[in-house]
Amino acid sequence: MMIDDEKFLRGDVPMTKQEIRILTLAKARLKLDSVVADVGAGTGSISIEAARLAPHGKIFAIERKLEAVELIRRNVEKFSVSNVEIICAAAPNGLETLPTLDAAIVGGSGGKLREILDALYGKLKVGGRLVINAITLQTTATALEHCRACGWSYDAFQVQITRLERVGRYDMSRALNPVTIVTVEKI
Repeated sequence: MMIDDEKFLRGDVPMTKQEIRILTLAKARLKLDSVVADVGAGTGSISIEAARLAPHGKIFAIERKLEAVELIRRNVEKFSVSNVEIICAAAPNGLETLPTLDAAIVGGSGGKLREILDALYGKLKVGGRLVINAITLQTTATALEHCRACGWSYDAFQVQITRLERVGRYDMSRALNPVTIVTVEKI
């Protein structure tokens, strides 16, 4: 069962919303023993959900912001997952030490998306999947252009989640930011 958003400790750190986590992890196709990198891990919400889906695997949460690293640590402790390793680094730094990966998820890139994608693709085993969550048009364009330039086969879709919110005696639609999810499978 996926964790409700409000259960995560957040502070001022952006967090991937539950519906997007579900889609992202479905595209990653994790197994019980998957080895996964989560770059731009933020609050650790994807890392923690991945750790629960792959309890015999290993999840590497890579994050450059100290406040976020502390939130990841606290959320890992709160949800009692023991298979998450936190790496405080500005990717692509820190990626060279990763083992071979079954999946990699990119939620933030600090402006170094191409370099991060190259480093992660090099770490993926054949059949491994790279999932990119893009909230800006520029990130989407960079991801798609880079996939094409590298000759990688990819699929992409954009999703907009709208939640119903109770306002007095009415239910009102409240839209979340659209997210483009790009998935690459290493062949």
